[in-house]
Amino acid sequence: MQDAKSTKLQVATPVSEAAPETAPKPKAPKHEEKITFYCTPDDLMAIERTRLELRAAYGLSADRGRIVRAAVAYVLEDFGARGEDSVLLRKLND
Repeated sequence: MQDAKSTKLQVATPVSEAAPETAPKPKAPKHEEKITFYCTPDDLMAIERTRLELRAAYGLSADRGRIVRAAVAYVLEDFGARGEDSVLLRKLND
């Protein structure tokens, strides 16, 4: 009886030639709470300019809400860490 040998040779693709793995992007957290705030036309234009610069200069697509959430998170973190020397207190005392 003859040994049955496969004639199919499988060669692994070297890592450098392998197709880049496209890991799925993590989904943005679901925002269940809503807050409305009023801003000046200048504030809105500054946010919009920032949004466009993020896309043009850094290739980052972010909507205005994401920019505002990032700014709020930064200000609150700074306040928690620096208290009296925080950006928030300086701005509120202007």
